[in-house]
Amino acid sequence: MYLSHARAADRRTDDGGPGRRVSKRTLASLPPTVLALGSVSLVTDASTEMVTAVLPMYLVYGLGIGFLKLGALDGLYTGATALFRLGGGYAADRLRRPKAVATAGYALSALTRLALPAVGTSVAGLSTVVAADRVGKGIRTAPRDAMITAVSPEADLGRAFGVHRAMDTCGALLGPLLAFAVLFAVPGGYDTAFAVSFCLAAAGVVIMLFFVDGRAAAAPREDRLRSMRAGLTACRAPEVRRCLLTTALLGVFTIGDMSLFVGVQLRLDAPAAALPLLPLITAGVFMAAAAPLGRLADRLGRRRTFVAGHTAAAFAYLVVLAAPLDGWPGVVAVLVLHGLFYAATDGVLMAYVGPHLPEKARTTGLAVFQSVQAIGRALGAITFGVLAAWYGLATAFTVFAAGMAASIVGTALFLDRSSR
Repeated sequence: MYLSHARAADRRTDDGGPGRRVSKRTLASLPPTVLALGSVSLVTDASTEMVTAVLPMYLVYGLGIGFLKLGALDGLYTGATALFRLGGGYAADRLRRPKAVATAGYALSALTRLALPAVGTSVAGLSTVVAADRVGKGIRTAPRDAMITAVSPEADLGRAFGVHRAMDTCGALLGPLLAFAVLFAVPGGYDTAFAVSFCLAAAGVVIMLFFVDGRAAAAPREDRLRSMRAGLTACRAPEVRRCLLTTALLGVFTIGDMSLFVGVQLRLDAPAAALPLLPLITAGVFMAAAAPLGRLADRLGRRRTFVAGHTAAAFAYLVVLAAPLDGWPGVVAVLVLHGLFYAATDGVLMAYVGPHLPEKARTTGLAVFQSVQAIGRALGAITFGVLAAWYGLATAFTVFAAGMAASIVGTALFLDRSSR
């Protein structure tokens, strides 16, 4: 019903649909569902990052694994969600219950926190728990984004996703700080940290159950059948297909977070003890920039903003490669660019694609995009690990910086065809 109140503008945007004037309303004017889902994501991400913030340091300096295994684990962390994103999207469209499907994903992630004390220091056990957590994320992501799309006016989609991603990233920023606070108060108290993490994840499930209204995103009963086929058919439309292909290509040349943080620490001579703190810089920039860049995308074009975000990533790789600044100045420069990359691409992609998908199969269509992006980034993480292990970090960063630059040029030229 919110879409019916969106005002048509006098021009067309480069996003392939009717242009609309961007609202200048306050945060409180956003649909309550967006804010409630943002709260769920905030506490859930705080829970997740309590566990994963120290993972790269633990794996590299505690267990002594090299870039080959680190890249494989990074790929698993990214790619484990791929097929389950598609399954979650299909289930939400088929059952007409996106809230229920998303809640199941949040609940699964919460339960993995209870398994962490049991696996101890086993890499296989940690990988299994991380994969299960990512499966939960995969199940919930498309239904959650479909609910945001359903309740937000089309002209404000970038803003709505930007605010949601900012709240999500606030949790990613708070998680490591909470973990360090718990371990400072209880030295060696990893079980305590896991217990706090579980409580936060459980709180997210409670908010989801009692404060999120999923009725607006439910498709009419007559649209239940063949939602998977409808979603895949929608992805064959020229504009959507072009964006899908370029999203996959850009994902292949995106370095995984764990590998990037370790590479930054080693190439720019940052202290090893600072490694768990590096994600905080990325998360802080992401949180601060997500909503402003979402509003900018609504005004200037979501497609352009998406491409510009990957340009920031390419510059980040070049800074690491050239190493013009050693120590913290270089580290901060890279991670600021990395945070801008996420802020300009994560929610903006969903805001761009959502209006191009039919309502009855929107969740499935969004899941297709998220799955393709996850698979591309998983391949990128594995490839970077292989290059770093066999040829060194300099070669790996060179290949990815060149590949990202070429992909950006190709993406800009390829997507511009849709406006002709």
